[in-house]
Amino acid sequence: MRKKQKTMEELLEEALVPEEEQPYEVPGNWMWVKLKTINKDKKRNIDPKSFKDEMFELYSVPSFPEGSPEFIKGDEIGSSKQLVNKDEILLCKINPRINRVWKVLNNHGKFRQLASTEWIVISENKAIYSEYLLYLLKSPYFRKLITSNVSGVGGSLTRARPKEVETYPIAVPPIKEQKRIADKVERLLSKIDEAKRLIEEAKETFELRRAAILDKAFRGELTRKWREENHLNSTASTLLDKISKLKSERKSKFKDQLDSGILEHLFDLPSEWKWVRLNDLTEEFTYGTSAKTNDDPSGTPVIRMGNIIDGYLDLNDLKYLPNNHEEVLKYDLETNDLLFNRTNSYELVGKTAVVPGDILNRITFASYLIRVRLFFKNILASYVSHYINSHIGRKILLTMVTQQVGQANINSQKLASLPIPLPPEEEIIEITQQINKYIEREKKQKEKLSLEADLITLKQSILSKAFRGELGTNDPTEESAIELLKEVLQEQVK
Repeated sequence: MRKKQKTMEELLEEALVPEEEQPYEVPGNWMWVKLKTINKDKKRNIDPKSFKDEMFELYSVPSFPEGSPEFIKGDEIGSSKQLVNKDEILLCKINPRINRVWKVLNNHGKFRQLASTEWIVISENKAIYSEYLLYLLKSPYFRKLITSNVSGVGGSLTRARPKEVETYPIAVPPIKEQKRIADKVERLLSKIDEAKRLIEEAKETFELRRAAILDKAFRGELTRKWREENHLNSTASTLLDKISKLKSERKSKFKDQLDSGILEHLFDLPSEWKWVRLNDLTEEFTYGTSAKTNDDPSGTPVIRMGNIIDGYLDLNDLKYLPNNHEEVLKYDLETNDLLFNRTNSYELVGKTAVVPGDILNRITFASYLIRVRLFFKNILASYVSHYINSHIGRKILLTMVTQQVGQANINSQKLASLPIPLPPEEEIIEITQQINKYIEREKKQKEKLSLEADLITLKQSILSKAFRGELGTNDPTEESAIELLKEVLQEQVK
């Protein structure tokens, strides 16, 4: 018996989202439909190995971040795929927290186009403009939908359920309005991307400029003119003599540990300067506490390696020890102590920070940090910290590091042997002041460029407004989108 053909009213009832189920209000000539309504796609699976010598254009999930598909022969493709066509939209179902939506490019028929089965394929029809759909599926509204109902145990193993995705309601305006929205969104997002690019370029410039200034500082070039204008009566040896006297008086634990070693001449220094080892300037090297910490903020804060940021201490995300814990006093910190990160990834080991004067009354530090307590630390602390964190200091330091799987380490004995270019006392003060002034200026300039979060928010705002009809592009006199939907439904029935 021949199946009874559905009336247009019945087809519309199936396609449209009832008013009480519509997620938000849209202009009167828009419509809410279920995603499957605009998708006439039928599965077009293919086994590429059956066409082993044919070259395909493959839209795989791993190639998405590159922004271009792979070109690969059939015998190199390990599993069945889907045939796709230009302008079709690919919505990734695996780990939908990652916003992956792709439009199949126009390759002018050069190769057959395939997509991984991890993509949900949405075909184009005359009721929907592909660029509009591309941005809609990237919008905060749709991403919230697709991540709210997934299968799998978590992370990269989660998947959106295609049958559920088909039922999601989407807002569809008249076709001309779709094109206007897509064009405006593209223009606005392009401006945001350009702003992000300029910010990244500026940040790279800051890094290069800072590296150049620090290079000059520790070679004596930054203060060359200052030395010419200020005739110094002292040299680096004068400061070393003072420290040597203090070491004798305090019977420093590290007094003669490295005195017999030959100090490598790494590069030329001004005549008043001298190559020394960190040990020559240091009263003591102390490993921190290994006691178990807690989250009770009424206790004593414990500085950990994550609190060392760009040469300074970040007092967020702290752990604590009880105030009466025996190791709180044992591992105390004083103003202008240095905290040195002795174990971490290769990129982060050796990062150093100065303990500031305005730090909390009582604070301690964890065992994977080394407290370096310098003689004349009010003069030397910032200078030594800037040096260890500079590309010159790090290049030398990293030659001393021991590497294991995913981890790099350096002990206090190796740290003590670190070569340091030492200027006279007055010049140390001048160099430190110049570096600190530059860093402060750089910080203020970077604050003006700290717009990444704002740009992300702006991008999300644009996408949210676009699909609510709030970009100022809608023409209420245009024929309702439902009229075009009727044509599409009629064609599907035929």
